[in-house]
Amino acid sequence: MQIKADSVEDYISKIPEERQEIFKKIFDTITDNLPEGFQKGVSYGMVGWDVPLETYPAGYHCTPGSPLPFMGLASQKNFIAFYHMGMYAKPELLDWFVAEFPKHSKRKLDMGKSCVCFKKMDDIPLELLAEVSKKMTVQDWITIYETNFKK
Repeated sequence: MQIKADSVEDYISKIPEERQEIFKKIFDTITDNLPEGFQKGVSYGMVGWDVPLETYPAGYHCTPGSPLPFMGLASQKNFIAFYHMGMYAKPELLDWFVAEFPKHSKRKLDMGKSCVCFKKMDDIPLELLAEVSKKMTVQDWITIYETNFKK
């Protein structure tokens, strides 16, 4: 389920009302803890944080001319999805997150390659999301991206 929106505020206004408050808390937690240099916005039907073209002119190899995506947050039909490309690309970060998750949530981790699904709005580990948001700088992400993905 993609939400068409022109801004973060527009996106949040279009998600179900009962989910807006927690979604905004997650968004603010990530934004407040990301290292400097990432830009927030709306792309791929979700809100997210990218490396701006001014910082990385090569941009995203899958969508030439667009900023390099890093993290995303989406309201899906039955859950909130948190995407972190750094966890997908750096096994040590993924291992850390998986080990830390049970310390911050009583729920079982529901995770794909880079997507964490939160189905219960009353048990979203904001402290853990803050911590994982701090762990990779713009330059770290560019280096990992160029090493692992850029052809």
